[in-house]
Amino acid sequence: MSNSREQKLEAFGKLLDVLDELRVKCPWDAKQTNESLRPNTVEEVMELSDALLGDDVPAIRKELGDVLLHIIFYSKIADEQGRFDIADVCDALREKLIFRHPHVFGSTHVAGADEVSQNWEQIKLKEKGGNKTVLAGVPSSLPSLIKAFRIQEKAANVGFDWEKREDVWAKVKEELGEVEAEMRKGDAENEEKEFGDLLFSIVNAARLYGVNPDTALEKTNRKFISRFNYVERMANANHQKLSDMTLAEMDKYWDEAKAQEKTRG
Repeated sequence: MSNSREQKLEAFGKLLDVLDELRVKCPWDAKQTNESLRPNTVEEVMELSDALLGDDVPAIRKELGDVLLHIIFYSKIADEQGRFDIADVCDALREKLIFRHPHVFGSTHVAGADEVSQNWEQIKLKEKGGNKTVLAGVPSSLPSLIKAFRIQEKAANVGFDWEKREDVWAKVKEELGEVEAEMRKGDAENEEKEFGDLLFSIVNAARLYGVNPDTALEKTNRKFISRFNYVERMANANHQKLSDMTLAEMDKYWDEAKAQEKTRG
């Protein structure tokens, strides 16, 4: 059952009180800095990502709390340094949301979600202290697959995109051909370059067809792990070593794992 607005605000206030006390009385909390917390924050976001992918509701709730803890913690540190506090964070976010949604808080009219996305990039360029270029908002530290997707998404939002999404497949085939050509030449540097171009074009195809490539690849990773773990379990159960087995023997167990997946639906 959803809590009322007043209950939510009260719960947030109580959480702030607890964290204020921990910062003063807990030796570990008292010594934390932005630098010491940063690796933990990355880990907490990854744990939230795992929970979201698994649609694990109790885990999602727990990991959201851990991420919220870090947001408040950074704000607390900044408050101690006289820079800003959690209220400033909330106010800045509120102002940004209002500014970026003129179709909700202003007189702008939009036809749908795609037009909202297109307007979004243009609005961000007009923000005070905001991005000066379309791609400036893509963090350099993003994993390469996610970064490629965001780069393409942002460029598409200002009109730099394929006129017909089907046209992307010609580009994918072209890049695959260039990879194969470099493989035959044996030029390691060009092989890497063309592989990058091929991967970039595949990410583009995924975007155009509404597939998040990072989510898709992670689901395939998990599927492979599950199947390979089954192969290893069956090998151990039959007193076999994977290193001594033939590919055909391992494929037999692999096919069994696939069959079990279909049975489970």
